[in-house]
Amino acid sequence: MPSETILSNARIVLPDETIEGHVVLRDGLIAEIGSGHASGEDMGGDTLIPGLVELHTDHIETHFMPRPKVFWNMFAALQAHDAQIATSGITTVFDAIRVGTDEDATLTVDTMEQLSDVIAEAAETDLTRAEHFIHLRCEVSAPDAVEGFERLSRNPRVRLASLMDHAPGQRQFVSLETYRTYYQKKKALSDEEFERFTERRIAESNANSSRSRQAISAAAHERGIALASHDDATLAHVDEALALGTKIAEFPTTSEAAEASHGAGLGVLMGAPNIVRGGSHSGNVAAHDLLSAGHLDILSSDYIPFSMLQAAFLLAGNSTLDLPAAIRLVSANPAKAAGLSDRGEIAVGKRADLVRIGADKPGRPPLVASVYRAGRRVA
Repeated sequence: MPSETILSNARIVLPDETIEGHVVLRDGLIAEIGSGHASGEDMGGDTLIPGLVELHTDHIETHFMPRPKVFWNMFAALQAHDAQIATSGITTVFDAIRVGTDEDATLTVDTMEQLSDVIAEAAETDLTRAEHFIHLRCEVSAPDAVEGFERLSRNPRVRLASLMDHAPGQRQFVSLETYRTYYQKKKALSDEEFERFTERRIAESNANSSRSRQAISAAAHERGIALASHDDATLAHVDEALALGTKIAEFPTTSEAAEASHGAGLGVLMGAPNIVRGGSHSGNVAAHDLLSAGHLDILSSDYIPFSMLQAAFLLAGNSTLDLPAAIRLVSANPAKAAGLSDRGEIAVGKRADLVRIGADKPGRPPLVASVYRAGRRVA
């Protein structure tokens, strides 16, 4: 007998409109969408949206290493991370795993490979609420970036890789003062130690970045792994990204780079916290400005899982976008960019990934009442 669930009396957010009606879930897929009531589970007028698709979250590392040099059991860390992801309405997540280390790194390539293996094992044995893929965030200035990519990209859950360079003078840290503010305090360095640290990072970037970008891009294309640029600031950065065959422009730091990326057909991704906070925490371009200009396609939670849902409803609540358009930023658009054509919207034949949002309360974030992945309630 087919497995069937009917969710009735709901406000359903479709790709381009919102209707009052019901959704039939059968064998993990959306089998029917109709107006009016149907016999089934009464949603009480609550809102149904497609499950969110998250392309870049570093959040799993904070569960594995919750304090400096404090390491948690990897399966327990994944379960805690997964629980927060699912209850934030995210049904598909790309866990960002770092590639490329420096001499004082706490998390080594061995550690990252072990964590990647845990993600793959949990996904393959259905031990998670959300579906987990892996996003390799490759620090191309690091001497071991190519070696790390070769090792970690063997994992079958790897679907996306981003090319980033956080050396001073590069992209996010064009301003040395911004770099000082971020890193000197973070690493508790004296002025003299910071100067040596900065010189070393610049030398590493000069020696490794170009070679690593080329090698990792070529390997990614061979293995069917989608590529993203990261923190592009100039037209030259965008041209480089296009030449390397990237599909996604993550966190462009200027309006100029975002406009060029969008115009070239790249999916422009920004952090949802940027929307919620009203601007970038590091002084770069505001996501609101890119959205107003029509140059923003995708929102990512980055470091706050709930921020995707919060940002979408904030944009709809203040009439910046209608609700379907706001939801597309966190569902259909990232799914399309990642090549996941089976999900991201409430439509017949798509995977039954749905999130029930409780009744709106003015001034409050949206409440996740229940979450379904492939027709099965997981939260």
